[in-house]
Amino acid sequence: MAQIDFTKMNALGNDFVVVHGVPMLAPDEIRRLADRHTGVGFDQLLWLEDAHDEATDIFYRVFNADGGEVEQCGNGARCIARYVAGSNTDTERIWRLGFPGGVVDAQIQPDGDIAVKMVEPDFSPASLPFVADSAASSYTLDVSGESVQLSVVSMGNPHAVIDVEDISTAPVERLGPVLESHERFPNRANIGFMQVVSPEAINLRVFERGVGETSACGTGACAAVAVGRLAGQLAEEVAVSLPGGILKVRWAGAGTPVWLIGEAITDYEGVAELQR
Repeated sequence: MAQIDFTKMNALGNDFVVVHGVPMLAPDEIRRLADRHTGVGFDQLLWLEDAHDEATDIFYRVFNADGGEVEQCGNGARCIARYVAGSNTDTERIWRLGFPGGVVDAQIQPDGDIAVKMVEPDFSPASLPFVADSAASSYTLDVSGESVQLSVVSMGNPHAVIDVEDISTAPVERLGPVLESHERFPNRANIGFMQVVSPEAINLRVFERGVGETSACGTGACAAVAVGRLAGQLAEEVAVSLPGGILKVRWAGAGTPVWLIGEAITDYEGVAELQR
């Protein structure tokens, strides 16, 4: 039996367990910790270790509740920035968070929210990957005889976005798990259901790969805004309303990164036992 210290955090209800300086957990250990009945319960595990170089403040990896490692997590990055900053409220400082795919810049906002600079959206099918003969603004997939139209984009991790008329009646539970593991997404994908309210506002629900529907998805919010911007539906700054609350997404367009802004909260600290 081994014990590990952890910090429980959340961003609009998208919840995380953060561990720092502990040996890597096996997938079955992550799944046990993620169980909301017999474990701590979380959407993602954020595994941290000391920075790999002097140019960054921390290094992190992200694991979903099913134990699988994923490329990126926008809400997770904001929680990591909050974790690293601690009581430091300097709004001028840039916190640099290293991860296997590169570096994320983060900054504390005057109101206490955390802003993170994500990557530039990549709409090429190969970037997700997504199986397609050529790039297009949207694609039609066959799902058990039903035609589903969607757009795809990589935010450092794979996303599909579906336009819906009403988010409250969107087929998230029915189509989410089927599309997540659709054969045209070899590494699976996060599936977003987007209702455009105005050029400055959307409603969004996201079925996350390896987790299911979550209260909020940061990269999902970025992906939806990127798709909406490309289609000429949305303005440069958009309020994204998710079940857990509102995120702000800002994207100036091609050639620039996306900024994701919202709250990140430390809930409590604890100790978990691992059956080793």
